[in-house]
Amino acid sequence: MTSTRILTSDEVPDSLTARAANREGFLEEYPFDSHWMEIDGRLIHYVDEGQGPVLLMVHGNPTWSFAWRRLVRDLASDYRVIAIDHLGCGFSEKPQANEYALDAHIGRLVAFVEQLDLNQVTLFAHDWGGAIGMGCAGRLPKRFHRFVLMNTAAFRSGGIPLRIAACRVPLFGTIAMRALNLFSLAALRMASEKPLSQVAKAGLIAPYKSWASRVAVKEFVHDIPLFQAHRSYSTLKAVEDGLRQFRDSPMLLVWGMKDWCFSPEFFGEFCERFPAAERHPIADAGHYIFEDAHDELLTSAQEFLQRTG
Repeated sequence: MTSTRILTSDEVPDSLTARAANREGFLEEYPFDSHWMEIDGRLIHYVDEGQGPVLLMVHGNPTWSFAWRRLVRDLASDYRVIAIDHLGCGFSEKPQANEYALDAHIGRLVAFVEQLDLNQVTLFAHDWGGAIGMGCAGRLPKRFHRFVLMNTAAFRSGGIPLRIAACRVPLFGTIAMRALNLFSLAALRMASEKPLSQVAKAGLIAPYKSWASRVAVKEFVHDIPLFQAHRSYSTLKAVEDGLRQFRDSPMLLVWGMKDWCFSPEFFGEFCERFPAAERHPIADAGHYIFEDAHDELLTSAQEFLQRTG
């Protein structure tokens, strides 16, 4: 049985609270109070802003709750907006042990939702957040109501882009991602079509400044299951199989169509699996759609939430 409890700030180690308090270069855009939950002995950081219907925002790799900052700011006047940092990401604890398989991430999110007793949840998911978030919804279907998915996947795929495959090469990939931080640094240039602001660059890279802090970045890349023997293949298949129960649920697909990773082919598969979903492709946006097209993303989300409330 999973053990969970919400922590007071006094219970959080100084090393974590100090890291969460150091927001040099991005404090104005990420001014939110830090909240902490212990899940099976590991400390998870999250933001929890506003009141009303719950919007749960689940990030991917190599981002963290900072990616949702403007949506949190703009939606918290009407909703309770919760954005979690996965274990190893953002301001959450970063254990060096092998705790980063897809099933573990889903299990922690399930425990998180249950501990906060969230119901009628609207899931916002990007990148790995799709597999993790839809995996959680599949295990707790009565707690989820609507879905806003963007540049993500929640089903098996036969291949990955060469530039990501290169990061999976033994030794080379580990050095590139953990010693040189090339994966996170490259994302600052390759994941968006428009140049990122200095604030965005500072915030996105802030939690990943040392070998130890980049453990989850590397593990996410190696956790992409391309063959049946992979540790997360059966978990991802279960997530995929669980999608059908949400076929008639309100869903909005907002997609940056210049994404070279979660490309328009992924958008097309979601459209096939969810023919009733509302669709909002954005022609000139890339993978970091929340940076390239925030205003359009916000407007489409607000209109969807109002229509389907």
